[in-house]
Amino acid sequence: MSIFVKKLVEKASLKKHPGFSDSLKPEDVNPHLAFHYGFPSGSMLLAYDTIQQILAISTRDGQIKLFGKDGLQTLLESSETVPSKFLLFIGNQGVLLNVNVNNHIEVWDLGRKCVSATHQFDKEIVSFAAMCNGAYLYVGDSAGDVSILRLHQDSCYIEEMKYRIPPSAAHGKINEVGSDISAKHILPQPTAEAKRVLIIYSDGVITLWGIWESKVIFTTSQSTYQEAKKVTAACWACSTGTKVAVGYSNGDIILWSVPSPSDSEQTASQITPICKLNLGYKADKIPIAKLKWAYADGKSSRLYVLGSSSDCNSTNLLQVVLLNEHTETRTIKLGLHPPESLLDLEITTSEQNKHRRDYLLLLGKSSHVYTCDDSLIERYLVQSLSKSSPSLPKEVKIKLPYGDSRITVTKFITSNPCYSEGDLNAVVKNSLPLFPFERSVKDGSNSNSNTSTSFSKAKNLFITGHSSGEINFWDASCPLLLPVASITQQSDTDSSLSGIPLTALHFSYNSHTLVSGDQNGTVRIYTFKSEMFSPQSTFMSSQGSSKKGSNHIIRRIKVVKVNGAVLSISTTENLKQIAVGSEQGYVMLIDPEGPNILYQTHIASEFSTGIISTHFETCSFHGFEKNVMIVTTKDSSVFALEKDTGNTLSSGVVHPNNPKRALFTHILDDATDMNKINADNSTPRQSFLLLCTEKSVYAFSLSHLVQGVKKVVYKKKFSSSCFWASTFGSPDIGLILLFTSGKIEIRSLPELSLVKESSIRALTFSTFRPFSVSDIIVSTSHDGELIIVNQDQELLFVSTLLHKEAYRFLGSVSQVFNKDLVNAQMLVSSPTVKEKKRGIFSSVIKDYKGTKSKNGIEVETEDSRLSIEELSTIFSIVNFPTDHIEIEEKNVSNDEDVELDIDDIEIEEPKEKPRGGYQIAGFNRHNITNKFQAIRGKLKNSKVKTDKVVVNEVPQDEKTGAVDQIKKKYGYASPGEAGAANMAKSKLSENLKKLQVLHDHFMKMIFSLMNKVKQAKGSPFVDWFWIGD
Repeated sequence: MSIFVKKLVEKASLKKHPGFSDSLKPEDVNPHLAFHYGFPSGSMLLAYDTIQQILAISTRDGQIKLFGKDGLQTLLESSETVPSKFLLFIGNQGVLLNVNVNNHIEVWDLGRKCVSATHQFDKEIVSFAAMCNGAYLYVGDSAGDVSILRLHQDSCYIEEMKYRIPPSAAHGKINEVGSDISAKHILPQPTAEAKRVLIIYSDGVITLWGIWESKVIFTTSQSTYQEAKKVTAACWACSTGTKVAVGYSNGDIILWSVPSPSDSEQTASQITPICKLNLGYKADKIPIAKLKWAYADGKSSRLYVLGSSSDCNSTNLLQVVLLNEHTETRTIKLGLHPPESLLDLEITTSEQNKHRRDYLLLLGKSSHVYTCDDSLIERYLVQSLSKSSPSLPKEVKIKLPYGDSRITVTKFITSNPCYSEGDLNAVVKNSLPLFPFERSVKDGSNSNSNTSTSFSKAKNLFITGHSSGEINFWDASCPLLLPVASITQQSDTDSSLSGIPLTALHFSYNSHTLVSGDQNGTVRIYTFKSEMFSPQSTFMSSQGSSKKGSNHIIRRIKVVKVNGAVLSISTTENLKQIAVGSEQGYVMLIDPEGPNILYQTHIASEFSTGIISTHFETCSFHGFEKNVMIVTTKDSSVFALEKDTGNTLSSGVVHPNNPKRALFTHILDDATDMNKINADNSTPRQSFLLLCTEKSVYAFSLSHLVQGVKKVVYKKKFSSSCFWASTFGSPDIGLILLFTSGKIEIRSLPELSLVKESSIRALTFSTFRPFSVSDIIVSTSHDGELIIVNQDQELLFVSTLLHKEAYRFLGSVSQVFNKDLVNAQMLVSSPTVKEKKRGIFSSVIKDYKGTKSKNGIEVETEDSRLSIEELSTIFSIVNFPTDHIEIEEKNVSNDEDVELDIDDIEIEEPKEKPRGGYQIAGFNRHNITNKFQAIRGKLKNSKVKTDKVVVNEVPQDEKTGAVDQIKKKYGYASPGEAGAANMAKSKLSENLKKLQVLHDHFMKMIFSLMNKVKQAKGSPFVDWFWIGD
């Protein structure tokens, strides 16, 4: 019975308290990531669009960050939270291809920032490549097969083509159990990508495949890959596709010579090794992780080599080699030494003041990105040829551009009532770029730190305190932060930086005051000049004002020293008194006008004495109104002090039964007007102390708490660990909770009921996101806008209200794809083939045309578009039958009525070619057509013969016929008709299967015939014609 009564009491206590808003509904809130700035945690792959100048970085949990020109950024999130295998741009088309570890191929539309198509590949993908126009994709799998996919951008889907390159044809053997001949790298030949593709298998076999011929054109000799090593990296090492660099698991790097597209099989040699690069990887047994070739005019082309090693102290993991005619005899190299192991590298381009420069980007295992001027690397290598002593280029770690030192504390104020509008161009012009090579030349200055503008020009004001003691003010009206002002001085006479990290900030618009506290216990009270809050004010500090620190914006500075690092700062409404809590458990009340310390009290706590919060409040104490100060320590102990003296009001200490680390406290006051309360005081005023810990959140009765009595009115336990909390609204209408699982919850006040929850993937603590709670700095505004800083790497802008637009130009600054750069002639539209009336074996066959001889490269460039269009037909044909088709072919070959052989097609003797014609001598189209008709006639005769057999099998009985006639009269089918129809349907289906097999077999013979004709005549060009009914 006692348990039942207890439940009734708990249920009764959950009734709504008067005065608190109950208007917060799920449809009013939408916690989500509004904008992401910087580099995401867990980054692993890089890709770059050289025309659009878009950099892509994929993460281990399915995110893709894009960086465009002028500081534009956006974050894409896949539906699958898994790592990427391959990341590839279709150049200048607004298409990004992402292949994840589940072998799903995602097609991202960068204009709409969404996935336009997905494809589930049924094998393990080990290589992935695309033609430059993006219409066709090559997919290599672990079994050694190379499949062709067609990307239909207009209709948003991926089609798997019938054409394939099996290992039995390209490698020379079938993949056996225990062997590894996976198609490790696929490289379309640059000047003949529609005709030739280089396939490099994991065991070292290199094959140049002829797409039109559907066979191996050139390959390596068997003796060149007998050593026990696996291919781990490869790339082209020249612009014409005649030289390829291959890296191996044992540290070898070999340059191979590949025949050019103009070389024929008779005149060119096989794929042969040119030289081996001795860079020290083999001696240290370091596998080659990536090779990247950079083209340069003259003799300065370079090969970037990245070794794979778990030991970041290994020397020369990243080296650059000069590739020229002297490479075989002399190796000119440069070793770069980044501070950590690398995952990937990429070469990007920056255009500043009409000057184009390349930069090397390096992605570290910690997700930090480093950059190095590629021109300095080139200069070093070229100067090394003359045996001079050039200076070594040095990589630079890319950090958030918001100060020279790390951010340690922040404050966020939104909805400034007197701010003035601006335009997007001004935002882009004045914002600080993320990448140092863009920042150094922007507007001819290093930064905008010497410019101070009015606070009133910022709709949202973001304040950052730094490890150097510096304080910066930023206009956060747009996610691209604009500098407003900076404070570097320590006092009225000392303008230098203190070098002590800041730990607490408090800012007041009304009193024009900023209070800061640092790790050494120094409290500074800054009073700003009134001009900083004037709508028309703009300050340009000169060199003289820079020398005297921040005097051009600060009217006065007062300094107070306290015991221990400052953890919390709070003030009375009129700013007549300031309460400071320290790490050592001291609470100090300061008069800012003095400044004087009115008193100092030490709070003795059982586990941790650090003071995380102080609150001023007036409440009833033994029937009298009393000004009190509510103090909370790190271990969730709550004390009530008399504000004027600092004495404790009660010997009792309020804390949870299982104390955990306290995150946040707040006083929840009854918002009801006192005049509306019943005259008989039957509805007393209710106030609560909200306490949030890592595991639970509590609402204590404030009137009981000041008397040392713990009365928990509301409580909620968490299923996962919470690391930050705050209220929002004026008055308070909701509670925001952030969890290490990435979950964000919105709860009502004071009942703590769940209103809505969502997840922010970028905030998920995991093994590949090894940041701790101390790395995350969160600040919130009164209207529920959050800015989250993760070390010096990324900024997250999180919004909670659904119908509130907190930031200007949000859509513009996240649009990285520039449609104006897309040339209409370069747009990839799926090649359409007009359907014509076809016979049973209607297909497309090539005729060779005589053309004048040209240089190979010129011919390929001129005919590239036509070749790509013709690939639509080639890739639609089964060039190598699958196992299923091979079985069907065996069945058809035993049929006496259908025989098909290559000898059935007659080739006449060569005749004189008629003027204006383009027929091949000995290749008579009329004879081939007649032969097709004869074959078709055989099939028709076979069908008629089969139909006769079916008809004869139906019994003819007079009685049965009479019954059938009656049934037919009244609309019923007779059994004989139904049986005949079923048998005919089955026979037709069987014949269709046979015809399909014959069609595939016939096309295979056509390929063989074309090869024979080409070998006999050597004509370079092919035309298509249709064979109809």
